[in-house]
Amino acid sequence: MGKKVSKRMLALQEKVQDRLYEPLEALELLKATATAKFPESAEAHIRLGIDPKYTDQQLRTTVILPKGTGQTVRIAVIARGEKVTEATEAGADIAGSEELIDEIQKGMMDFDVLVATPDMMPKVAKLGRLLGPRGLMPSPKGGTVTFDLPQAIEEFKAGKLEFRADKTGIVHVMFGKASFSAQDLLVNLKALQDCIDRNKPSGAKGRYWRTVNVASTMGPAIPLDVSALRDFKLAE
Repeated sequence: MGKKVSKRMLALQEKVQDRLYEPLEALELLKATATAKFPESAEAHIRLGIDPKYTDQQLRTTVILPKGTGQTVRIAVIARGEKVTEATEAGADIAGSEELIDEIQKGMMDFDVLVATPDMMPKVAKLGRLLGPRGLMPSPKGGTVTFDLPQAIEEFKAGKLEFRADKTGIVHVMFGKASFSAQDLLVNLKALQDCIDRNKPSGAKGRYWRTVNVASTMGPAIPLDVSALRDFKLAE
């Protein structure tokens, strides 16, 4: 038995036609189907023609969403000496050294992004089993292992997101709030598409973009025309 679909969801699903939507039209519909009782996010689910079990077909990178994510990002920094003070002054929500590593090991997870300085990474390595599955492990590719803490903190606070393709080759990214204008959502989605194209893995074979669906957190999936998104030009 599949899980029971609510009346609300059935009614929303009826609004989605069985066709590919133009980007702006899809995002207008996303907004119209975001009827939950809390502020919903806008999500993209992108199926790529890659098999991430091969190292040359993995995708892990960051994108800066020009219109921001619409949510407050809590940043923790693991550093040493005056770098801890520098992180706090630059706006980190939590900053510390070995004692912060100990707290995280004990289960403290009050952050959305964890940044570490390269000299602390040997010590941070022991958090891998804890942070890896949650996608919180600092990595140079993710822009979260750096000595330039003020820049990293500023970018993540402003709407920089790390994302990766899961083991089935699907990228799930939140690209704003359903309350954003459709135009702002499109600006963010376009930035995401450009980023995925720029970071195409060298081993990707055949068609790279398979399907794109957008949805609000509790809304139905809306199929989007990839080529129309790629051809879309943002007004300068």
